[in-house]
Amino acid sequence: MEKSTAFEIREMHSYEEMLERYEILTQLNPQLKKEDYARMLHDMLAHGYRQVAVFDGKQCIGVSGFWISTKLYCDKYVELDNVIIDAAYRSKGVGKLMCDWIVEEGKRLGCITALLDAYVENSNGHRFYFREGYVIKGFHFLKKLI
Repeated sequence: MEKSTAFEIREMHSYEEMLERYEILTQLNPQLKKEDYARMLHDMLAHGYRQVAVFDGKQCIGVSGFWISTKLYCDKYVELDNVIIDAAYRSKGVGKLMCDWIVEEGKRLGCITALLDAYVENSNGHRFYFREGYVIKGFHFLKKLI
């Protein structure tokens, strides 16, 4: 598959548009159930969650959520959340296109830092983020409460 110049990137503005992105989200989160995504999406939207997607024609080939907020260690930031590129489109410039869009939106909104989490086993993603200038600042710890 050759790199296409026809990729379109656009922000999803409604719950329904975001819910339609469920299938591609399962490429990174195969355990995610649609009803759980629907429930979590309501909560995330109430807390400022935004989502952007990349399309090749009508086909969604990439998606990422993002948040704008502030933390003591990094000041105002844009956080890329679950950056997912369809397996057939990886290494075609889609991830860079989408991440650049999110970073530019963050800059437009006064962010001085971009940050993200990447699953430990996602070595391809790690290489991409290192190439894009991201550095490992610390560890993200998780403890299940139920």
